[in-house]
This record gives sequence, structure tokens and C-alpha cells, in this order.
Amino acid sequence: MMKRMLILLPLFILLVCQNGQSEQGGGSNKMNMTNSHYQTATLAGGCFWCVQADFEKVPGIVKVISGYTGGTGANPTYESYAEMGYIEAVQVTFDPSVITYKQLLDVLWKHINPTDDGGQFVDRGPQYRSAIFYHNEEQKKIAEKSKEELGKLHRFKGPIVTEIIKFNKFYPAEEYHQDYYKKNPIRYKYYRYRSGRDEFIDKIWGDNKNELSGLSHDLYKKPDDVTLRKTLTPLQYEVTQKNGTEPAFHNAYWNNKRPGIYVDVVSGEPLFSSLDKYESGTGWPSFTRPLEPSNIAQKVDHSFFVTRTEVRSRHANSHLGHVFDDGPKPTGLRYCMNSAALRFIPKEDLIKEGYGKYLTLFDHK
Repeated sequence: MMKRMLILLPLFILLVCQNGQSEQGGGSNKMNMTNSHYQTATLAGGCFWCVQADFEKVPGIVKVISGYTGGTGANPTYESYAEMGYIEAVQVTFDPSVITYKQLLDVLWKHINPTDDGGQFVDRGPQYRSAIFYHNEEQKKIAEKSKEELGKLHRFKGPIVTEIIKFNKFYPAEEYHQDYYKKNPIRYKYYRYRSGRDEFIDKIWGDNKNELSGLSHDLYKKPDDVTLRKTLTPLQYEVTQKNGTEPAFHNAYWNNKRPGIYVDVVSGEPLFSSLDKYESGTGWPSFTRPLEPSNIAQKVDHSFFVTRTEVRSRHANSHLGHVFDDGPKPTGLRYCMNSAALRFIPKEDLIKEGYGKYLTLFDHK
């Protein structure tokens, strides 16, 4: 079987953080689906590490599992699935009230090369080809129409060859493959960079790569200033919009120990998890790492005559706090945040608040 061309050269990574003593200074396969209206899609787009990572960032996605489908015989493994005719794929549980099946296909088209029938990017072989596995006749019709519409855009030199296949059986891949991009971020980023996937996406779609038909890619849009002044408290506005700092030990979450996630109070974009929160002794909520690194932006801060690394939200550009390199293992980092910049979503409210995909983080916790 052709193995994924994951060439791991020696990596030398320098993580530069500014020290300070104050803010101013996976993939579990088990989940109780309480919402009966959730639907399932099964999609293949090459390396399932990448496809899972791409779909988990999409609004309305509840759960994504990497696995094998489209072959013959039972219980394929990573060592045997290609010989059994299986394809690497993901099974997506989604909320159709947030994102439609058609919009899911739009996501797929903009993250693959639909003209390549010999694999995807650096991964070669039929086990890496793209495909849509429909679960019912409605999905089949939507997939066929979506494929036809894609061809009419004339963005590609060759014909659209992505197969549309009736779904039969899906086997989840081994646990170490689930959320690989979170468990092995350095190796994953290196593999993804070398794969050619992002280079191809940028070449074909450019600035339109995040635009989906009927779905705003700007889900976490920042409201105008008038709205912000009406919806935020004076302290929340001062912190997020004016780079302010709230009092230590006198804020909402410095001592919060409940399970759940923290989102931007302005935009709602997911930022941190209680699983990565720890007691830093500073009087501000502190985390060892972000929940969604893609929602975090960092910039050099020269205020107060010192050089620090400021942390801001990617979509709303809210000032959140600073990151320092005096944190505990495994990262050695301390993301020291302002409670006023955050909104806490407890575990029991994740589904009704639209963050159901994060519920699996708290399985067996």
C-alpha cells in the first residue's frame, strides 16, 4: 500500500514569547446526539487528517470522524484499507438549520482538487481519491447538481471527476488518526505545508476560498461600534476595543472551574477550553493553549515601555490579553486573558448555543 508521503525532516522551531507576571505587565467517537434533526454526510477528499481539520472549522458542524468507506470486507485498518478497496473519508454530523448539505459540498469543493482521479495532492493512489457518498436520494440529487454547477464555473482546466457513490458502510479510523491536527500540530502543519493542498486552493480560489453559497464565511463578524456600545458593558468595551485591562482577582472567570469553552464576547468565535485552563496565581483566567488556534492572532505590543506579545481574536480583532512563556507543560505558555473579553459556554449548553461539536472534548471528563 502506498503510504502517505510524510517526510519528516529535522524541525527547528523557535517559539518566542515575552515573560510577565500579570496580564498587564480528540476525537472521541462517542457522543450522545440529543438533537434528532442532525444529519450525516460522508465525504472523501484525500488525507483525512486534512479533511477533518477543514470541516471541523465550519459553522454548523457538530462532529467529524476520520475513517474508511467504499470498500469490501469488514473492519479495515490503516494497514489494510487500501488493499480492501476503501477510501480515506470523513463522516460529518451537521446541523441543517445552520448549514445545508449543499453548503457542505461547497466546503468540500474548495478544499480538494476535483479534477484528479489518481489521488489528492502529494497522496497518490485510489484510496486518496475524492468522492461524495450519498446517504439518500435527496443527497444524490444535490450532489449531482452541485458537481454540475462546479463544472460550469470553469475554474479548472480538466473535467470534474469526483465520484458520487451510494453510501454503504463507514469504519472509523484508529484513534490516533482522529483530530490528528490537534494531537500532533507540528507534524500536521509540516505535512500539510508539504502536501501542496493549500497552494492549490489559493491558486484556484484566492480570496474566494472561504465563501460558501448562502452561508456567510463571516459568521463571527464584528458588529458596528454603535451596536457594540449597546451590547457590551463599559468594561467589556474598554478591554476589547481600547486594549484595557480588568482588575486582577475581581473578574468573572479567574477562578471559574466549570467545564466548558470560552468564546469572544464580541463575535462568539471559540477561543479557549476549560480543559486547558489552570491556576496561574495572577488573578486572570489563564490557559496553556487556544482551543482554536486559527481564531487567535498575536502581535508585538510595545506599550508600558516593555515588549510583550498581545493576543487578539482573529475575526472580531478584540483585545484579549497577552501570552507569556512562563506557563506549565505541555506548552510552557500562559495565555493570560481578560474575563471581560470572554463569554463562558458551560458544557451542558454547548449544543443549544451552537457549539455542539466541542461536546466530545468533555467525554469521560
